[in-house]
Amino acid sequence: MLAKGTKTLLAAVFSTIILFFSNTLQASPKEPGDGEEHHAATEKEGFNAKEVIFGHIMDAHEFHFAEYKGSDGHKHPITIPLPVILYAPEKGFSVFMSSKFEHGHAEVDGYKLNAEGKIEAVDGSAVYDFSLTRNVVQMLLALGLLLWILLSVAKMYAKGAGVTTAPKGKQNVVEILVTFIRDQVAKPNLGHKSNKYLPFLLTVFFFIFINNIFGLIPGSANVTGNIAFTAVLGVITFLVILFSTNGHFWGHIFNPPGVPLGVKFILVPVEFLGIFIKPFALIIRLFANMVAGHIIILCLISMIFIFAEKIATGAGWGMSPVSLAFTIFIYFIELLVAFLQAFIFTMLSAVFIGQAFEGEHHEGEHAAHH
Repeated sequence: MLAKGTKTLLAAVFSTIILFFSNTLQASPKEPGDGEEHHAATEKEGFNAKEVIFGHIMDAHEFHFAEYKGSDGHKHPITIPLPVILYAPEKGFSVFMSSKFEHGHAEVDGYKLNAEGKIEAVDGSAVYDFSLTRNVVQMLLALGLLLWILLSVAKMYAKGAGVTTAPKGKQNVVEILVTFIRDQVAKPNLGHKSNKYLPFLLTVFFFIFINNIFGLIPGSANVTGNIAFTAVLGVITFLVILFSTNGHFWGHIFNPPGVPLGVKFILVPVEFLGIFIKPFALIIRLFANMVAGHIIILCLISMIFIFAEKIATGAGWGMSPVSLAFTIFIYFIELLVAFLQAFIFTMLSAVFIGQAFEGEHHEGEHAAHH
């Protein structure tokens, strides 16, 4: 009973911490006219590398692909607007397309886009944003693709393809990945319980991998580089770890065997913190690695425009071959990282889950040998 109560309490505490930190960044209040001044300043400054980089890695209410300078001398972005769904206690629900904001230059139904791209009420009142942002839309597209691939492969197996005959088409790729996760991740770390956790590990691996690949498409969103996305995955993994523990695990946490009493006063708090540090490591590792790769690629591309603007147009053209060569090189590395980070997240999840019932695991193996 005590172990179950501890699991529930830790799950509630960890979930609360994640939700708190994911909502700590609030937009600062803006004075009237700030949007127009910011737009005018951007037009005068020319190329803004910081705006381009953060515009890509942050969430938004539209898919932004490019922009061109029209005959009126102003820049016109090429975008795909997304649905905006807002709720205010005073007004109720408001639903419209993000294009009505005119990229931050217009107000709609008493709402506006601030400098950070967040929607806020003009009068400063509370507003709840349930919009389908590009991260949400892309995540749903990745989920749809994942379901289509796995369900179509399952139907092929049901018809006998890959069972009585050799695998065909996408069966080959899926079967290799499933076998790899089963034999190299699940069985070595989870032993006799590997089949129980294999669906979870495969779901995590394929979901992260597909979202990583989607994030490398130009104009797409970097979903796995969003801390909210990795935090949810971390919380889910934390709950799986927590509810896989047993008395042996908690005994080693709160009363490490064979350790002098004086050392226990130091070791027990460290071991207890380790329960929370493990999922935090998963969250930060995936987030940091996926953000870093995208920032490097965007920085290399931005060097062309920076050289052209700050030095001379010829310098920009001269920098192009070097910048593009390094960009292509990093891009292919990112393809490897897309697989590697999905594998590492899955592997560490299996390791942490295996540690949660380690005593039971060894006892099961011991009984099997006898």
